[in-house]
Amino acid sequence: MSEPVRPQWLESEREVLLRYLEKMRQAVTRACAGLSDADLRAPGVPSGTNLLGLIQHLTWCGEHWFQRVFLDVEIASDESMRVPASRTAEEVLTAYRQAAARSDEIVRDCPDLATLAAAANPGEELRVPLRAIVAHMIEETGRHAGHADILREQLDGATGL
Repeated sequence: MSEPVRPQWLESEREVLLRYLEKMRQAVTRACAGLSDADLRAPGVPSGTNLLGLIQHLTWCGEHWFQRVFLDVEIASDESMRVPASRTAEEVLTAYRQAAARSDEIVRDCPDLATLAAAANPGEELRVPLRAIVAHMIEETGRHAGHADILREQLDGATGL
């Protein structure tokens, strides 16, 4: 019996990393699907963490690591998980999708994942390779995807989205 044909993305470290990062991003956004603005902003824990705040924070994380650290470009996004009432859910989700697309573009445009970031993470001395930044973002997004799953379940009982 012959082995199934391996998908093209399995042949590239870059595409493997980006594929798993995208899976985690989708898990976070799926947790938001079909909810009202009020539900997206509803704090699920005493600290006030909510689904929309997680999305805003992850937008900042992606821009921070890929643009601020790797490219040494100033960013203007908000690190906070507190989304102003003036920002719509669609604006927050659109900003997340745009930041993700820009991050993927940066990774695909870099010829070598061992390329060191142009800057160190503020407060640190070590410049890290792009490979470490992508791995960190898989971890960061995956951690918050778990939070999003729990927040969603608390809202309406939905699981396994």
